[in-house]
Amino acid sequence: METDPLFAGGKGERHLLLGNEAIVRGAIEAGVQVVTCYPGTPSSEVPDTFARLRRCGRFSLEYSVNEKVAFEVAAGAALGGAASLVTMKHVGLNVAADPMFTAAYIGTPGGLVVLTADDPGCHSSQNEQDNRNYARAAGLPCLEPASALEAKEMTRAAFLLSRRLQQPVMLRTTTRVSHMRGVVDFDDIPSATTSVPFNREPGRFVPVPAVALRRHKALVQNMEKARDAFEESPFIQERIPQGKSPKLGVIASGVARNYLADALVAGDIEDSVRILELGATWPLPEKRIRSFLASCDRVLVLEEGDPILERDVRALCQREGLPVSVEGKDEGVTVFGEYSTSLVLRRLAAFLNVPCPVEAPRPPIPDLPGRPPNLCPGCSHRAVYLAARRVFGDEPVYSSDIGCYTLGLLPPLRTADFLVCMGSSITAGCGFAKASNRPVVAFIGDSTFFHSGMTGLANAVFNRHNIILVILDNGTTAMTGHQPNPGMDQNMLGDAAVHLDIEAVVKGLGVTQLRKVKAYNLKAVTEALEAFKNAEGVRVLIATEPCVLYARRTLKKRQAAMAVVAKQGAEADACLKELACPAFCRDGENLAVDATLCSGCMVCLQAAPTAFKTQAL
Repeated sequence: METDPLFAGGKGERHLLLGNEAIVRGAIEAGVQVVTCYPGTPSSEVPDTFARLRRCGRFSLEYSVNEKVAFEVAAGAALGGAASLVTMKHVGLNVAADPMFTAAYIGTPGGLVVLTADDPGCHSSQNEQDNRNYARAAGLPCLEPASALEAKEMTRAAFLLSRRLQQPVMLRTTTRVSHMRGVVDFDDIPSATTSVPFNREPGRFVPVPAVALRRHKALVQNMEKARDAFEESPFIQERIPQGKSPKLGVIASGVARNYLADALVAGDIEDSVRILELGATWPLPEKRIRSFLASCDRVLVLEEGDPILERDVRALCQREGLPVSVEGKDEGVTVFGEYSTSLVLRRLAAFLNVPCPVEAPRPPIPDLPGRPPNLCPGCSHRAVYLAARRVFGDEPVYSSDIGCYTLGLLPPLRTADFLVCMGSSITAGCGFAKASNRPVVAFIGDSTFFHSGMTGLANAVFNRHNIILVILDNGTTAMTGHQPNPGMDQNMLGDAAVHLDIEAVVKGLGVTQLRKVKAYNLKAVTEALEAFKNAEGVRVLIATEPCVLYARRTLKKRQAAMAVVAKQGAEADACLKELACPAFCRDGENLAVDATLCSGCMVCLQAAPTAFKTQAL
């Protein structure tokens, strides 16, 4: 840690950083004191990098059980005077929205920066929501970096603005910004950060209705102060071609600014338009935009996600009586997915009415084989799903949740029929069972159980629901990079946190029909599910086995043997079709096991005992 440039690097140094790493450096340069999170791609590297640096003793880091809790802890720390940062992916802000709206009313004297990492294109998410909408709804100033350098600079600026206004500030990134690499210039790290003394002020910090009404007005006033700050912000740049004064303009925000810059060069049309780049996007810097519009006859607005800025610019033109034609989304540049240089270039060519130097997008080549996401070789979830399919088949409806185990939706496992959000496997499963009177088998991971499954299980017991719940306990938050959760082994948590026993929690919530098995023990899992099959009420099976990747990389568990095919024939072929382990392959007409992929879980030996055997490594 002492030599890690993210902390040890001094002013004037330049380093190549991920966008997420640059955010960490910006927070450190701002004197961050408290960091909280719930890990979620594409934001996960931010708290993970803080975890790597935590021995410096300059800040505290908490992996919270969910985003609402993370926000509340960070907000409480900011109320206590500490410069605080809370990080999450875009859908996590839905969970944190309740405290966020009220925190904007009462304010956060120490400063609170809210990092929300949006995911256009759904690379690792269940929706493409655009959290700029939250900035407008809740009243948070919003900064949108387009490079690693801006990620650092905007993070630092967000802290300064938040402390000055005593108000939460949103830093909104997207997948490309989070995971891009770029050169970042370092500035000084403060020797210490002074906390803001807390003054008891119930008339501000306790938002009973009468207080909330006053604080709403204070929030509006603060947003006007933020607007004034943004009018002078270095994150807003107007670019006019030298020696020219085109009447066509482009307003771009966020990562769209990168695609615009590349498209202008690729199309050799840099002299054709004037550009207004917006990095500080809410509250709207109306004076800067109005001045830009006054020089244009037509304007194209480029932004990934919803046409939020486009609507704002249209409204500004209408309100100010500006005779400017505003264009934006069309049949090519839509609200779906990510932008690209060629996509923006085609839109620019149409806007400028010039030939486009790139071809129309080609249809996908049909001969390429598909490669759907898959559970890892040796994943313990596969063993549990195999047992569930053998016991229940298609009779029940399978309610799934957010995590690696969602990949059970694919054939031949087919153990995911619907999914709403984190924790909903229990609650939505209960609702489905009540409405349909059909059996429901729900699956939830250990991290998701602590995130938002405990309340659902309490509700199921309280309301006498009829459901089988399988808690897939792989000892870590596997999907986002093996971050800690309350169920992780105490030896791995060390002094940073305290282990909570899932079995004890389930019993404490009133569940009486409970079994705990090893997930790789196909017989034990099958017997437990068979016992639950004809019972009634809330039944919980806890299936434990470390994530195979986590066991290998972190727990340093060494593989002693692998599986090999002992006998070709119907049983081996049936296991291939039923288990579909990625380590299975074909050697001509014969089934084989790829030695480079086999993890030695030996589930195949239990599923087809005469077809496979072990081979020592």
